[in-house]
Amino acid sequence: MRTLLQNGRVFDGEALMPEGTEVLLDGERIVSVGRDLRPDGACERVDITGHTLIPGLIDCHTHVVLDGLNPLKQLTDPFSLQFFVAADTLRRTLDLGITTVRDAGGADAGIKRAVEVGLIDGPDMRISVTILSQTGGHADGTTPCGIPNHLLPPHPGRPCSVVDGPEEMRKRVRELQRAGADVIKICTSGGVSSVNDDPKHAQFAADELEMCMREASAGQTPVMAHAQGKPGIIAAIKAGVRSIEHGVFADDECFALMREHDVWLVPTLTAPVALNRMIDAGVPVAETVAVKSREAGLVHAAMIERAVAAGVKIAMGTDSGVFLHGGNLEELQLMRKAGMTPEAVLRASTVTAAELLELDDRGAIREGLRADLVIVAGDAFDFAELHRRIAGVYKAGRRVR
Repeated sequence: MRTLLQNGRVFDGEALMPEGTEVLLDGERIVSVGRDLRPDGACERVDITGHTLIPGLIDCHTHVVLDGLNPLKQLTDPFSLQFFVAADTLRRTLDLGITTVRDAGGADAGIKRAVEVGLIDGPDMRISVTILSQTGGHADGTTPCGIPNHLLPPHPGRPCSVVDGPEEMRKRVRELQRAGADVIKICTSGGVSSVNDDPKHAQFAADELEMCMREASAGQTPVMAHAQGKPGIIAAIKAGVRSIEHGVFADDECFALMREHDVWLVPTLTAPVALNRMIDAGVPVAETVAVKSREAGLVHAAMIERAVAAGVKIAMGTDSGVFLHGGNLEELQLMRKAGMTPEAVLRASTVTAAELLELDDRGAIREGLRADLVIVAGDAFDFAELHRRIAGVYKAGRRVR
Protein backbone atom coordinates (compact mmCIF):
# COMPACT_ATOMS: atom_id res chain seq x y z
CA MET A 1 0.00 0.00 0.00
CA ARG A 2 1.29 3.42 -0.95
CA THR A 3 0.85 6.52 1.19
CA LEU A 4 1.17 10.13 0.00
CA LEU A 5 1.74 12.82 2.61
CA GLN A 6 0.82 16.21 1.18
CA ASN A 7 -0.04 19.86 1.87
CA GLY A 8 2.36 20.33 4.80
CA ARG A 9 5.88 21.60 5.33
CA VAL A 10 8.78 19.14 5.05
CA PHE A 11 12.10 19.25 6.93
CA ASP A 12 14.28 16.63 5.25
CA GLY A 13 16.92 16.31 7.98
CA GLU A 14 19.03 19.20 6.70
CA ALA A 15 16.65 22.06 5.87
CA LEU A 16 13.07 22.96 5.03
CA MET A 17 12.11 21.88 1.53
CA PRO A 18 10.22 24.09 -0.96
CA GLU A 19 6.52 24.71 -0.39
CA GLY A 20 4.37 22.01 -1.92
CA THR A 21 6.84 19.17 -1.33
CA GLU A 22 5.12 15.80 -1.03
CA VAL A 23 6.43 12.48 0.26
CA LEU A 24 5.38 9.12 -1.17
CA LEU A 25 5.82 5.90 0.81
CA ASP A 26 5.67 2.36 -0.49
CA GLY A 27 5.89 -0.27 2.22
CA GLU A 28 8.84 0.46 4.50
CA ARG A 29 10.53 2.95 2.17
CA ILE A 30 10.29 6.50 0.92
CA VAL A 31 10.03 6.14 -2.86
CA SER A 32 9.60 9.75 -3.99
CA VAL A 33 10.02 13.28 -2.64
CA GLY A 34 8.90 16.20 -4.77
CA ARG A 35 6.05 18.40 -5.96
CA ASP A 36 2.83 17.34 -7.69
CA LEU A 37 3.50 13.63 -7.26
CA ARG A 38 1.05 11.43 -9.15
CA PRO A 39 1.32 7.87 -7.84
CA ASP A 40 -0.11 5.05 -9.93
CA GLY A 41 -2.68 2.70 -8.48
CA ALA A 42 -4.20 2.66 -5.01
CA CYS A 43 -2.76 5.25 -2.65
CA GLU A 44 -3.77 6.56 0.76
CA ARG A 45 -3.56 10.36 0.78
CA VAL A 46 -2.76 11.97 4.13
CA ASP A 47 -3.47 15.70 4.37
CA ILE A 48 -0.96 17.32 6.72
CA THR A 49 -2.08 20.92 6.22
CA GLY A 50 -0.81 23.05 9.11
CA HIS A 51 1.77 20.43 10.08
CA THR A 52 5.48 19.81 9.51
CA LEU A 53 6.85 16.43 8.44
CA ILE A 54 10.28 15.58 9.88
CA PRO A 55 12.41 12.41 9.97
CA GLY A 56 11.91 10.02 12.86
CA LEU A 57 13.85 11.29 15.87
CA ILE A 58 16.84 9.39 17.26
CA ASP A 59 17.67 9.41 20.98
CA CYS A 60 21.30 8.35 21.37
CA HIS A 61 21.23 7.89 25.16
CA THR A 62 18.38 6.09 26.92
CA HIS A 63 17.92 3.60 29.75
CA VAL A 64 14.62 1.90 28.96
CA VAL A 65 14.63 -0.50 31.93
CA LEU A 66 14.68 2.49 34.30
CA ASP A 67 11.95 5.07 34.80
CA GLY A 68 13.30 7.66 37.17
CA LEU A 69 16.21 7.49 39.59
CA ASN A 70 14.97 6.32 42.99
CA PRO A 71 17.34 4.36 45.26
CA LEU A 72 14.49 3.07 47.43
CA LYS A 73 12.66 1.59 44.43
CA GLN A 74 15.90 -0.06 43.32
CA LEU A 75 15.95 -1.95 46.63
CA THR A 76 12.25 -2.85 46.79
CA ASP A 77 11.14 -3.53 43.20
CA PRO A 78 11.06 -7.20 42.10
CA PHE A 79 13.92 -8.01 39.74
CA SER A 80 11.77 -8.88 36.72
CA LEU A 81 9.71 -5.68 36.92
CA GLN A 82 12.37 -3.92 34.84
CA PHE A 83 11.37 -5.86 31.71
CA PHE A 84 7.76 -4.74 31.97
CA VAL A 85 8.94 -1.20 32.68
CA ALA A 86 10.89 -1.40 29.41
CA ALA A 87 7.77 -2.42 27.46
CA ASP A 88 5.97 0.65 28.80
CA THR A 89 8.83 3.11 28.35
CA LEU A 90 9.50 1.95 24.80
CA ARG A 91 5.87 2.55 23.83
CA ARG A 92 5.94 6.03 25.40
CA THR A 93 9.20 6.80 23.62
CA LEU A 94 7.78 5.77 20.25
CA ASP A 95 4.72 7.97 20.82
CA LEU A 96 7.08 10.96 21.05
CA GLY A 97 8.25 10.38 17.49
CA ILE A 98 11.51 8.74 18.57
CA THR A 99 11.84 5.82 16.15
CA THR A 100 15.40 4.73 17.04
CA VAL A 101 17.25 4.68 20.37
CA ARG A 102 20.72 3.77 21.54
CA ASP A 103 20.24 2.30 24.99
CA ALA A 104 23.18 3.25 27.18
CA GLY A 105 22.83 0.51 29.76
CA GLY A 106 20.15 -1.88 30.96
CA ALA A 107 18.32 -3.27 27.94
CA ASP A 108 19.49 -6.72 26.94
CA ALA A 109 19.15 -8.63 23.67
CA GLY A 110 15.77 -10.04 24.71
CA ILE A 111 14.21 -6.58 24.97
CA LYS A 112 15.68 -5.60 21.61
CA ARG A 113 14.38 -8.83 20.05
CA ALA A 114 10.90 -8.29 21.51
CA VAL A 115 10.68 -5.02 19.57
CA GLU A 116 12.10 -6.57 16.40
CA VAL A 117 9.56 -9.40 16.28
CA GLY A 118 6.61 -7.22 17.28
CA LEU A 119 5.91 -8.55 20.77
CA ILE A 120 6.11 -4.97 22.06
CA ASP A 121 5.92 -1.62 20.30
CA GLY A 122 8.95 0.60 20.47
CA PRO A 123 11.74 2.29 18.59
CA ASP A 124 14.47 0.32 16.86
CA MET A 125 17.22 -0.33 19.39
CA ARG A 126 20.98 -0.29 19.52
CA ILE A 127 22.10 -1.59 22.91
CA SER A 128 25.16 -1.46 25.16
CA VAL A 129 23.61 -4.07 27.52
CA THR A 130 25.45 -2.71 30.59
CA ILE A 131 27.92 0.00 31.68
CA LEU A 132 31.58 -0.86 32.33
CA SER A 133 32.99 0.70 35.48
CA GLN A 134 36.00 0.26 37.71
CA THR A 135 35.53 -0.75 41.34
CA GLY A 136 34.27 2.34 43.14
CA GLY A 137 33.40 3.93 39.81
CA HIS A 138 30.22 5.34 38.32
CA ALA A 139 28.44 2.00 37.77
CA ASP A 140 29.58 0.34 41.01
CA GLY A 141 26.43 0.51 43.11
CA THR A 142 28.02 -0.60 46.38
CA THR A 143 26.84 1.89 49.00
CA PRO A 144 29.14 3.55 51.57
CA CYS A 145 27.80 1.15 54.23
CA GLY A 146 28.80 -1.82 52.08
CA ILE A 147 25.37 -2.89 50.83
CA PRO A 148 25.21 -3.50 47.05
CA ASN A 149 22.47 -1.44 45.39
CA HIS A 150 23.39 -1.76 41.74
CA LEU A 151 21.38 0.25 39.25
CA LEU A 152 21.88 -2.52 36.67
CA PRO A 153 22.46 -5.78 38.57
CA PRO A 154 23.89 -8.62 36.47
CA HIS A 155 21.77 -11.44 35.09
CA PRO A 156 22.40 -14.10 32.40
CA GLY A 157 21.80 -11.60 29.59
CA ARG A 158 23.59 -8.69 31.26
CA PRO A 159 27.17 -9.22 32.48
CA CYS A 160 28.49 -7.54 35.61
CA SER A 161 29.36 -3.85 35.24
CA VAL A 162 32.40 -3.77 37.50
CA VAL A 163 35.74 -4.68 35.92
CA ASP A 164 39.36 -4.15 37.00
CA GLY A 165 42.58 -4.78 35.10
CA PRO A 166 43.26 -5.47 31.41
CA GLU A 167 42.47 -9.20 31.51
CA GLU A 168 39.11 -8.70 33.20
CA MET A 169 38.40 -5.98 30.65
CA ARG A 170 39.27 -8.33 27.78
CA LYS A 171 36.85 -10.95 29.05
CA ARG A 172 34.05 -8.50 29.87
CA VAL A 173 34.07 -6.85 26.45
CA ARG A 174 33.93 -10.29 24.85
CA GLU A 175 31.05 -11.24 27.16
CA LEU A 176 29.17 -8.12 26.10
CA GLN A 177 29.72 -8.89 22.44
CA ARG A 178 28.45 -12.41 23.08
CA ALA A 179 25.40 -10.92 24.83
CA GLY A 180 24.53 -8.91 21.72
CA ALA A 181 25.94 -5.46 22.48
CA ASP A 182 25.90 -3.12 19.48
CA VAL A 183 28.12 -0.67 21.37
CA ILE A 184 30.36 -0.88 24.44
CA LYS A 185 29.75 1.74 27.12
CA ILE A 186 32.62 2.57 29.44
CA CYS A 187 32.92 5.11 32.27
CA THR A 188 36.12 7.14 32.00
CA SER A 189 35.04 9.54 34.74
CA GLY A 190 32.92 9.55 37.84
CA GLY A 191 29.31 10.63 37.63
CA VAL A 192 26.58 12.75 39.15
CA SER A 193 24.11 10.05 40.17
CA SER A 194 26.70 7.72 41.74
CA VAL A 195 27.40 8.08 45.45
CA ASN A 196 31.05 7.05 45.65
CA ASP A 197 32.88 9.11 43.04
CA ASP A 198 33.56 12.56 41.58
CA PRO A 199 32.61 13.41 37.97
CA LYS A 200 35.79 15.48 37.64
CA HIS A 201 38.04 12.49 38.33
CA ALA A 202 39.26 10.10 35.62
CA GLN A 203 38.46 6.38 35.86
CA PHE A 204 40.20 3.32 34.37
CA ALA A 205 43.95 3.16 33.81
CA ALA A 206 45.47 3.53 30.35
CA ASP A 207 46.08 -0.21 29.96
CA GLU A 208 42.45 -0.97 30.81
CA LEU A 209 41.19 1.56 28.24
CA GLU A 210 43.61 0.23 25.64
CA MET A 211 42.32 -3.31 26.18
CA CYS A 212 38.71 -2.16 25.93
CA MET A 213 39.37 -0.46 22.60
CA ARG A 214 41.41 -3.38 21.27
CA GLU A 215 38.71 -5.96 21.99
CA ALA A 216 35.88 -3.70 20.86
CA SER A 217 37.70 -3.01 17.61
CA ALA A 218 38.34 -6.70 17.04
CA GLY A 219 34.59 -7.29 17.21
CA GLN A 220 33.85 -4.15 15.18
CA THR A 221 31.92 -2.70 18.12
CA PRO A 222 32.07 1.08 18.68
CA VAL A 223 32.66 2.50 22.15
CA MET A 224 30.72 5.27 23.88
CA ALA A 225 32.23 6.90 26.96
CA HIS A 226 30.44 8.29 29.98
CA ALA A 227 32.85 11.18 30.55
CA GLN A 228 32.06 14.32 32.51
CA GLY A 229 35.35 15.77 33.78
CA LYS A 230 38.21 16.94 31.59
CA PRO A 231 40.75 14.18 32.45
CA GLY A 232 38.23 11.43 31.70
CA ILE A 233 37.10 13.13 28.48
CA ILE A 234 40.65 13.49 27.18
CA ALA A 235 41.54 9.90 28.11
CA ALA A 236 38.46 8.61 26.28
CA ILE A 237 39.13 10.63 23.13
CA LYS A 238 42.78 9.57 22.97
CA ALA A 239 41.78 5.94 23.53
CA GLY A 240 39.59 6.08 20.43
CA VAL A 241 35.94 6.23 21.55
CA ARG A 242 33.23 7.20 19.08
CA SER A 243 31.23 9.49 21.37
CA ILE A 244 31.51 11.40 24.61
CA GLU A 245 28.38 11.20 26.75
CA HIS A 246 27.50 14.22 28.93
CA GLY A 247 30.83 16.10 28.69
CA VAL A 248 29.70 18.40 31.51
CA PHE A 249 33.08 19.95 32.34
CA ALA A 250 34.60 19.86 28.83
CA ASP A 251 36.70 22.85 27.78
CA ASP A 252 38.29 24.19 24.60
CA GLU A 253 41.11 21.63 24.72
CA CYS A 254 38.51 18.85 24.83
CA PHE A 255 36.60 20.37 21.91
CA ALA A 256 39.76 20.65 19.81
CA LEU A 257 40.53 16.98 20.46
CA MET A 258 36.96 15.97 19.59
CA ARG A 259 37.30 17.69 16.23
CA GLU A 260 40.77 16.26 15.62
CA HIS A 261 39.64 12.69 16.38
CA ASP A 262 36.16 13.01 14.82
CA VAL A 263 34.36 12.30 18.10
CA TRP A 264 30.70 13.14 18.70
CA LEU A 265 29.29 14.80 21.80
CA VAL A 266 25.97 13.58 23.21
CA PRO A 267 25.18 16.25 25.82
CA THR A 268 22.09 14.89 27.70
CA LEU A 269 21.17 18.37 28.91
CA THR A 270 17.88 17.13 30.33
CA ALA A 271 19.54 14.83 32.86
CA PRO A 272 20.70 17.34 35.51
CA VAL A 273 17.69 19.59 34.89
CA ALA A 274 15.27 16.73 35.50
CA LEU A 275 17.31 15.28 38.38
CA ASN A 276 17.27 18.64 40.15
CA ARG A 277 13.48 18.77 39.76
CA MET A 278 13.21 15.28 41.24
CA ILE A 279 15.38 16.26 44.19
CA ASP A 280 13.22 19.35 44.77
CA ALA A 281 10.15 17.08 44.71
CA GLY A 282 11.59 14.93 47.49
CA VAL A 283 12.99 11.89 45.67
CA PRO A 284 15.40 10.34 48.20
CA VAL A 285 18.96 10.68 46.91
CA ALA A 286 22.26 11.00 48.76
CA GLU A 287 23.33 14.52 49.65
CA THR A 288 26.49 14.04 47.59
CA VAL A 289 24.34 13.34 44.52
CA ALA A 290 22.24 16.45 45.13
CA VAL A 291 25.34 18.64 45.39
CA LYS A 292 26.87 17.21 42.20
CA SER A 293 23.61 17.59 40.30
CA ARG A 294 23.29 21.26 41.24
CA GLU A 295 26.84 21.95 40.06
CA ALA A 296 26.31 20.12 36.77
CA GLY A 297 23.13 22.07 36.14
CA LEU A 298 25.01 25.35 36.48
CA VAL A 299 27.66 24.63 33.82
CA HIS A 300 26.16 22.12 31.39
CA ALA A 301 24.32 24.49 29.01
CA ALA A 302 27.28 26.88 28.82
CA MET A 303 29.50 23.95 27.83
CA ILE A 304 27.23 23.20 24.86
CA GLU A 305 27.37 26.82 23.72
CA ARG A 306 31.17 26.58 23.59
CA ALA A 307 31.06 23.17 21.90
CA VAL A 308 28.77 24.52 19.17
CA ALA A 309 31.05 27.51 18.64
CA ALA A 310 34.03 25.15 18.38
CA GLY A 311 32.34 23.09 15.66
CA VAL A 312 31.95 19.86 17.63
CA LYS A 313 29.54 17.31 16.13
CA ILE A 314 26.53 16.99 18.43
CA ALA A 315 23.95 14.21 18.49
CA MET A 316 20.79 14.27 20.57
CA GLY A 317 20.59 12.07 23.65
CA THR A 318 18.55 12.47 26.80
CA ASP A 319 19.59 10.01 29.54
CA SER A 320 15.90 9.16 29.89
CA GLY A 321 15.44 6.60 32.61
CA VAL A 322 17.45 8.71 35.02
CA PHE A 323 14.29 10.82 34.80
CA LEU A 324 10.81 9.66 33.79
CA HIS A 325 10.40 8.62 30.17
CA GLY A 326 8.12 10.89 28.19
CA GLY A 327 10.19 14.00 28.89
CA ASN A 328 12.74 13.21 26.17
CA LEU A 329 11.74 16.05 23.85
CA GLU A 330 12.68 18.68 26.43
CA GLU A 331 16.23 17.97 25.24
CA LEU A 332 15.50 19.77 21.95
CA GLN A 333 14.27 22.86 23.78
CA LEU A 334 17.36 22.86 26.03
CA MET A 335 19.66 22.52 23.01
CA ARG A 336 17.90 25.50 21.45
CA LYS A 337 18.27 27.54 24.65
CA ALA A 338 21.97 26.64 24.69
CA GLY A 339 22.45 28.48 21.40
CA MET A 340 21.87 25.89 18.70
CA THR A 341 19.72 27.00 15.76
CA PRO A 342 16.42 25.15 15.23
CA GLU A 343 17.85 23.53 12.11
CA ALA A 344 20.94 22.40 14.03
CA VAL A 345 18.78 20.95 16.81
CA LEU A 346 16.74 18.90 14.35
CA ARG A 347 19.84 17.79 12.47
CA ALA A 348 21.38 16.61 15.76
CA SER A 349 18.17 14.68 16.44
CA THR A 350 17.93 13.04 13.00
CA VAL A 351 20.62 12.91 10.31
CA THR A 352 23.63 13.54 12.60
CA ALA A 353 22.39 11.04 15.17
CA ALA A 354 21.98 8.44 12.41
CA GLU A 355 25.56 9.13 11.33
CA LEU A 356 26.81 8.58 14.89
CA LEU A 357 24.98 5.25 15.09
CA GLU A 358 26.22 4.29 11.60
CA LEU A 359 22.67 3.88 10.32
CA ASP A 360 22.70 4.96 6.69
CA ASP A 361 19.09 3.91 6.02
CA ARG A 362 17.38 6.58 8.14
CA GLY A 363 17.64 10.06 9.65
CA ALA A 364 16.49 11.97 6.57
CA ILE A 365 13.56 12.25 4.17
CA ARG A 366 15.09 11.00 0.93
CA GLU A 367 14.19 8.48 -1.74
CA GLY A 368 15.24 4.98 -0.77
CA LEU A 369 15.50 5.59 2.97
CA ARG A 370 13.35 3.94 5.59
CA ALA A 371 10.05 5.70 6.16
CA ASP A 372 10.60 6.77 9.77
CA LEU A 373 8.59 10.00 9.93
CA VAL A 374 6.95 12.33 12.44
CA ILE A 375 4.04 14.69 11.80
CA VAL A 376 4.34 17.76 14.05
CA ALA A 377 1.38 20.10 14.49
CA GLY A 378 2.45 23.62 13.57
CA ASP A 379 6.07 24.70 13.37
CA ALA A 380 8.61 21.95 14.06
CA PHE A 381 11.21 24.65 14.79
CA ASP A 382 9.23 25.63 17.90
CA PHE A 383 10.26 23.08 20.52
CA ALA A 384 8.13 24.40 23.39
CA GLU A 385 5.63 21.73 24.46
CA LEU A 386 6.72 19.67 21.45
CA HIS A 387 5.56 16.45 23.07
CA ARG A 388 1.98 17.75 22.96
CA ARG A 389 2.17 18.42 19.21
CA ILE A 390 3.19 14.99 17.90
CA ALA A 391 0.26 14.31 15.56
CA GLY A 392 1.52 11.18 13.83
CA VAL A 393 4.42 8.74 13.81
CA TYR A 394 5.50 6.33 11.07
CA LYS A 395 8.04 3.59 11.76
CA ALA A 396 9.28 1.72 8.69
CA GLY A 397 6.26 2.93 6.76
CA ARG A 398 3.67 1.76 9.31
CA ARG A 399 1.67 4.38 11.16
CA VAL A 400 2.19 3.64 14.85
CA ARG A 401 0.54 6.76 16.21
